[in-house]
Amino acid sequence: MNNEQENVKLHNSGSNSADTVNDVTESCGETVSDCDQALQEDDAFNIPEELKKLPDKPGVYIMHGPKDEIIYAGKAVNLKNRVRQYFQSSKGKTDKIKKMISLIRRFEYIVVDSEMEALVLENNLIKENSPKYNTLLKDDKTYPYIKVTVEEDFPRIMLTRKVRRDRAKYFGPYTSSTAVRDTIDLLHKLFRIRSCSRRLPQDIGKERPCLYYHLGQCLGPCGGFIDSSEYKKHISRAVDFLSGKYDYVRRYLKDKMQLASDSLEFEKAIEYRELINEIEVLASSQKVTAASDTDDRDIIGISQLLETAAAQIFFIRSGRMIGRECFHLDIDKNDSIDDILRDFLKQYYSGTPYIPKEIWVQTEPGEKELIEGWLTDSKKRSVHIVIPKKGDKEKLVEMAVKNAENQLMKDFEKMKREAQRTKGASEQLRELLGLDKLSRIESYDISNTNGVESVGSMVVFSEGRPKNSDYRKFKIRTVTGPDDYASMREVLTRRFTHGLVEIQSKGKLTAFGMLPDLIMMDGGKGQVNIALAVLSELKLSIPVCGMVKDDYHRTRGLYFNNEELPIDNHSELFKLITRIQDETHRFAIEYHKSLRSKEQVKSILDDIPGIGEVRRKALLKHFKDIDTIREADTAELAEVDGMNYASALNVYEFFHCKERH
Repeated sequence: MNNEQENVKLHNSGSNSADTVNDVTESCGETVSDCDQALQEDDAFNIPEELKKLPDKPGVYIMHGPKDEIIYAGKAVNLKNRVRQYFQSSKGKTDKIKKMISLIRRFEYIVVDSEMEALVLENNLIKENSPKYNTLLKDDKTYPYIKVTVEEDFPRIMLTRKVRRDRAKYFGPYTSSTAVRDTIDLLHKLFRIRSCSRRLPQDIGKERPCLYYHLGQCLGPCGGFIDSSEYKKHISRAVDFLSGKYDYVRRYLKDKMQLASDSLEFEKAIEYRELINEIEVLASSQKVTAASDTDDRDIIGISQLLETAAAQIFFIRSGRMIGRECFHLDIDKNDSIDDILRDFLKQYYSGTPYIPKEIWVQTEPGEKELIEGWLTDSKKRSVHIVIPKKGDKEKLVEMAVKNAENQLMKDFEKMKREAQRTKGASEQLRELLGLDKLSRIESYDISNTNGVESVGSMVVFSEGRPKNSDYRKFKIRTVTGPDDYASMREVLTRRFTHGLVEIQSKGKLTAFGMLPDLIMMDGGKGQVNIALAVLSELKLSIPVCGMVKDDYHRTRGLYFNNEELPIDNHSELFKLITRIQDETHRFAIEYHKSLRSKEQVKSILDDIPGIGEVRRKALLKHFKDIDTIREADTAELAEVDGMNYASALNVYEFFHCKERH
């Protein structure tokens, strides 16, 4: 949307609401009592009243859940009619929509000037927030392209992942960056195109030509050895080659090879033969779809299975298939193919930089004309969504659908196993602990070397999977020496104090503002009690359990509500807890190592009065390590070179006197 700031008006109907909204029986004259889970009303947000304020205009509506998270974003030609439908009779609504409605605590809407602007804004909101109840494209890939800078006096050929409107020529997308680099290398050898980034013609003659010129792999424009018009003839041949016109180059190289052979220049002949072989490999990897077809198109096939769908795309460029890709989508099991296709087209083409002239699909997608108009507006040229009905074109679409089906079946068992090890294991944990819900788990650990560079780690698992973006690390500020309990108290206090401030400010929430459903401590009763004490001080009620280890430092069970709960060590739950424990430990150790590597000479001995660099080195040389020094008595310490009784006493008291910790 070009003038979004001028045309878009945001209506945030109420601030963060409380957890429930009272039974809504009448709203704007329409009955809503049949919703399976009645909505409740609170002082902050009155849904019936807010529904009355909705305008008869196009826009985007945003539904917020219990934690004020965005759970759904949708567009509407008429906001009043569309949003009110959610709170009317539940008849005809899918289970997924019913569940979403039961979670809505407030909504907001953005008024725009047209349905097209609403479509663009909806795509942006879905991509940025990944709402749980939208159909989501799970893959987020960027594809390599070959860029030819034809607008320059001496053009270059390069790999890029962004297509800009800069008058350059782009070829792709390709699915393999290795193949793209190999192709560019081949083009440099064939047409002797420059690979440098010198500004030409401004820099002509300022520096000597590079090695590629002397190897015969560059025409040397930087030295003034070729003018722009002649150089561009080579670029033109390279563009033809990228468009799939290989025959001319093959004939040219074969003639060169024969000439070199006749002249007994066998090494040169071998070079030409290798170039011909590279061209043959490149050409054979691209399937010709029609001998006379030179158009660009994407061929898309959709297949669905329960709550997952696969979308297979064949990339056709200049009549040749240059690659294919399969995407997976989270869907509702009641979604139709045309609805899935509609959502896929909107999400995929809002993220890819290249839009072809035609898109072939198996069925007419919902909102076909709107999507065509949006794609046309984005490309600045006509884009058509085509549903082939017969002949080779229909067979190509069927082939894409068949590939999507095969991929979905192949991945189904894998996805089922993944669901068992993540969501399934998380559900086992919820049942074992008797919790109402369990989505977000936070786990904590402390790492240090004898109290030096103490750090804490916060690792987050969501639905049984690590959520790396929410990981946090803490450098211990207030604790001296190796006191894990005090360090953990500091970490938890800082984390949840920060979270409460974020929640109370009612601004955008970070990882700190999203409170967990369960806290897991890397330890038993002691660590659990520390966490419970901090939560009590902050008036927070969050379940806490400890991950108890056996004598071999392996996970043994869970400590919860003053009881150790055994776990079957062959279960998915056991594996999940082990993953959480290992990941928490790894993250803490890595941070600790990174700090320690910056200060390798730092030692806990440096914190002892009267122990300087000379005595520190002498102690380590004599006792070999910190643990042995800790176990030594005063007399043994005084025997070390350079030590006297006073300094030996300082060392002993540092490790053994309670007031030192």
